[in-house]
Amino acid sequence: MGGKTGTHPGAAGRAATADHPSSIRNVVLVGHSGAGKTTLVEALALASGAVNRAGRVEDGGCLSDYDEIEHRQHRSVQLSLVPIEWGGIKINLLDTPGYADFVGELRAGLRAADAALFVVSAADGVDGSTRMVWQECASVGMPRAIVITHLEAARADFDDMTETCRTIFGGDNPDAVLPLYLPLYGAAGVDGQRPVAGLIGLLSEQVYDYASGERTQRTPDGSELPLVTEARNRLIEGIIAESEDETLMNRYLSGEEIDVKTLIEDLEKAVARGSFHPVLAAAPAADGSRHGLGTTELFELITGGFPTPLERVAPAVSTPQGQPRPALECDPAGPLAAEVVKTSSDPYVGRISLVRIFSGMLRPDETVHVSGHGLEDRGHEDHDVDERIGALSAPFGKQQHSLPQAIAGDLACVAKLGRAETGDTLSAKDDPLLMEPWVMPDPLLPVAIQAHSKADEDKLSQGLSRLVAEDPTMRLEHNPNTHQVVLWCLGEAHRDVALERLRARYGVRVDCVPHKVSLRETFGAKAGGRGRHVKQSGGHGQYAICEIEVEPLPAGSGIEFVDKVVGGAVPRQFIPSVEKGIRTQAARGIAAGYPLVDVRITLLDGKAHSVDSSDAAFQTAGALALREAAADCRIDLLEPVCELGVSVLDEYVGSVMSDLSGRRGRVVGTEQTSSGVTLIRAEVPEIETSRYAVDLRSLSHGTGRFSRSYARHEPMPTQLAERLRESIEN
Repeated sequence: MGGKTGTHPGAAGRAATADHPSSIRNVVLVGHSGAGKTTLVEALALASGAVNRAGRVEDGGCLSDYDEIEHRQHRSVQLSLVPIEWGGIKINLLDTPGYADFVGELRAGLRAADAALFVVSAADGVDGSTRMVWQECASVGMPRAIVITHLEAARADFDDMTETCRTIFGGDNPDAVLPLYLPLYGAAGVDGQRPVAGLIGLLSEQVYDYASGERTQRTPDGSELPLVTEARNRLIEGIIAESEDETLMNRYLSGEEIDVKTLIEDLEKAVARGSFHPVLAAAPAADGSRHGLGTTELFELITGGFPTPLERVAPAVSTPQGQPRPALECDPAGPLAAEVVKTSSDPYVGRISLVRIFSGMLRPDETVHVSGHGLEDRGHEDHDVDERIGALSAPFGKQQHSLPQAIAGDLACVAKLGRAETGDTLSAKDDPLLMEPWVMPDPLLPVAIQAHSKADEDKLSQGLSRLVAEDPTMRLEHNPNTHQVVLWCLGEAHRDVALERLRARYGVRVDCVPHKVSLRETFGAKAGGRGRHVKQSGGHGQYAICEIEVEPLPAGSGIEFVDKVVGGAVPRQFIPSVEKGIRTQAARGIAAGYPLVDVRITLLDGKAHSVDSSDAAFQTAGALALREAAADCRIDLLEPVCELGVSVLDEYVGSVMSDLSGRRGRVVGTEQTSSGVTLIRAEVPEIETSRYAVDLRSLSHGTGRFSRSYARHEPMPTQLAERLRESIEN
């Protein structure tokens, strides 16, 4: 790194393997959609010899974005693992989607990785979502580096983008974000653009020339050397500031020339600690060449500076019953502890689980214990079962390369785990463990669906259960109040991909229907009603009369039934019948078809017949009495009100608060949660929040987050209630 030479790529045509955790690097690529993450992965795979010059795996097929949905949408929608080898080191590259709807895939990649490459487009800059992820990585001390792409774009400037990264990512310490190389530009073309032809190593003071299509090394000429002096001095000072050798700064300030080898060693240690974040440049290989600009330099950073799994602090573990267990160590001889970070389905193989092994060793065809926290509110049950795993493999595009075993620190695909879902723990069957879960984003966009046909209805339940098993950021709800099947998603793109997978993988077509909110009805004032159910023509008659009084109660009171009948006007055995009829009618609704709540219903009087009165007759009379009382009284519609906690950057607070007011919301408070981030607390009718997940993202340029919880039901404004009643009648 910074000038090392002599590394050798891995051999083409075979799966990358590792025999010890020290020879593994797990790296996740992070960045906004279109920044060039997938292109960078393919460039690294090409440089390593894992794919041929056409960018395809040796046995055919594209390396990444091979999913049919990704081809159609021209973007990554899922986490992809690409294992390659460089200089005897196995590098597991985790390519994540850049679109905010697929943040669950990003979180899975962060869980599986030990370091992160933030890919930033020189043409587009740094978006808000990337800033948020950087802060998330910083909070857990994950080592990070920055790769600037699209330097060939018009108006792209490496120096300007580096300064932007220093400002945004450096925070209080911008000198911890510095370039290791400077780009060298070739002659301008007919369009006036100057292609990047090479890199100048600031520490080695060597030029790495890519103009010929292959990487060559030379000494800079007189015109190139002055470019590096200022940047080199700043880099050296930044490295020394992060050095664990406290004497190094004094030696440097006294004029001593610090050995490059010492600087590189200190740089690598600082990168591995997560206290220094180097900036590099990269570009795809020219036609007919294997080495893309900056690929060798990236390999040097990954293999020399990024930490091994031995340096990763594993998630806390306990028994499935919740008893704490000692911290895990990345030891192939230790107890088995692996975690499912992604679940997918193959039409021929079945369910495939991508797992990260934190301790021990995983072998094909052994029996393991599957433990899962479960997310019951999202349709995921707790798991505590033994399962026999199938084959182990390393994915490479559409291909799966068989593995004899997977050791601690590595990632592998496991077949035939029928019960395991994303987030579950795999451990030894005689020593079951459960890992602390990672934070899953809450799906807050409701999508009500129904089967397209009878044939689809028969397959809907199984298809939905498989769909949510793959994606823990999705929640499946069977709403008992609206009788709708609702998929809760992270956004519209997430919804579209989910419904397409439901159709393509499981053969289930569904239609989206308007999402219903669980409204309620209540009496606006005291009212009385008389229910008369008398039928005495032909055969056994029916006779029941009851008189009731209805009065409203405070919110949350439910339905209270009171018996004030005197003199046996309604026989004792029929009073429960009246109550049952009233409660049944209340559940069906009395005005707009929504359940009646928060009323006291008092039975005052009635009449019975010695022969013709019955349980069914008094149930009917009770229901009729309630409907008559409602006919002569104002009925209020009650709508659910949610408590929203909206976290946004300070620059968007005004826009978000104005938008909340337009949704009939009441802002109840604000507080500063971190530097530059404000939490807005508000109460907003649920009917106004159905698309808030989409609208907030637009308002805050992808940086806003919110949580939602039920607060209470409140009367709906009269105009809205009338409009809703008219729509129901029509």
